[in-house]
Amino acid sequence: MKKHIIKLKRLEACQEAIDYAKGFETLQDAWNACERGDWMLWLVGKQSGKPGSKKRKLLVLTACKCARLSLKYVAKGENRPLKAIETAEGWARGENTLDEVRRAASAANAASASAYAAASASAAYTASAAAYAAKKYTLKKCADIVRENYPKI
Repeated sequence: MKKHIIKLKRLEACQEAIDYAKGFETLQDAWNACERGDWMLWLVGKQSGKPGSKKRKLLVLTACKCARLSLKYVAKGENRPLKAIETAEGWARGENTLDEVRRAASAANAASASAYAAASASAAYTASAAAYAAKKYTLKKCADIVRENYPKI
């Protein structure tokens, strides 16, 4: 079994991601071709260090940039998801506390959206072809964002 497959299994990656990675010689090759930003954020999260660390803060900033992709699916005038993203970004820059982030995220969740919307657009779980295309587009754009901050895995 390939070394990167063993690593993904040890990290308890989902079977779909493991099956995807089997088509590549190395984890870096899979990373370079991946169009699933949600998988990539998950993997970086597994390796990003302790809460509050510099690595964790970079992950938060990356996830927030991805989350901004989903804001176009939030109802006009609903600002809680944006506030949650901005509060998390502020925490990563040392401007806000984790309690402030939790409160903002809780408010965003009450609006049926969260600051961690990076993995999918809010409309993406409907059965329509348009929603599927939006989800796929958002995940690919998120993957590109993740690779900007993490060119090597």
